[in-house]
Amino acid sequence: MTDAAPGLDAARLATLAEDALDDALRAYADAHGAAALPVLGDLAAGAADRAVRRGAKRALYRLAQRGVTAPAAPAVRPVVERRAERAARAWLSGVDGSGSRAVWIVFEGAYGAITLCSLILNDTVGVVDAAGGEITKKRLDAELAALRAAQKLPWVEVEPARAVGLVAEALALHRQRGSAPPAAFARWEGRFAGAGPAPVPALPAPDPALVERSAELLELPELAGWFLDPESVQADAVEREALRTSRLVVSDQIKAEREEAILGGVLARELGPEARARWARRLAETALVLDAAGRPEPAGLARAAAATLAAPDADPARHPLARGLAQRALDVAAEVAAGRIPAADASRKP
Repeated sequence: MTDAAPGLDAARLATLAEDALDDALRAYADAHGAAALPVLGDLAAGAADRAVRRGAKRALYRLAQRGVTAPAAPAVRPVVERRAERAARAWLSGVDGSGSRAVWIVFEGAYGAITLCSLILNDTVGVVDAAGGEITKKRLDAELAALRAAQKLPWVEVEPARAVGLVAEALALHRQRGSAPPAAFARWEGRFAGAGPAPVPALPAPDPALVERSAELLELPELAGWFLDPESVQADAVEREALRTSRLVVSDQIKAEREEAILGGVLARELGPEARARWARRLAETALVLDAAGRPEPAGLARAAAATLAAPDADPARHPLARGLAQRALDVAAEVAAGRIPAADASRKP
């Protein structure tokens, strides 16, 4: 046992009757107050005599009733301290024609364990799909290799903060629309609490020469699905096909003017300010992905096209890429009307 402080001899206490023992311990506690706590604590924990231990505990209880207690012992820290979970790595795909993209975020938690959050985000809906779970680093490497081999869109690693910000944007869109993410996202939602939206990519003043070439982007395999929703231009496509197949004798110039009028009507109706801003953001995000993939030339075209389309006074009828989006939509809608393409396959709705 630890030696008692002067004035409280454990061996002598053991010889006392129970009442006398209580009186001695009470007097000691009254005389020393909080200073008696260590001595009484030692007796309560380690005195050889059971009666002394019980008496010391009663003395400690009486002090506690008067508000005199020992400070709480500091919590024992684990040998390996548990770290807060953090987003450690992230990957993004390019943006498809419906405004959807894949996002992978690896969260690193306690003791280095990692969890993969796999999402599909859409710029008009929010979070479309969610999956993932615990994963080993070896399995993650294998999944990445398989994805790169099968993915039609570019797939690049980005700063985790940007990916988290894109998820925050998608959640803000749900709040704005009064909708909810899919149930499978519930397990991930807490990881994005308090996150702010990703910064909008900076767009320098556009080079007119690059803007004129912007329709070249539609020739890229990964942008093959970029066009306006065919369903929204179905009537226009039927009108155009009727013009082309009419037996009326009309000059080529008149036909061209009528087709241009149809195209212009589609552009004016389908590419208003909100739609232009959405397509400009898709182009800006595509430029970031192409840059990260080591493809600066198409990235420059995408950035120039985005800057021009984002201007408040943008005229989509004079924008080569915008015209290409509408022209391709009319072509696809005509194929749907002819029964050569299923409407579901052509739809640009997420």
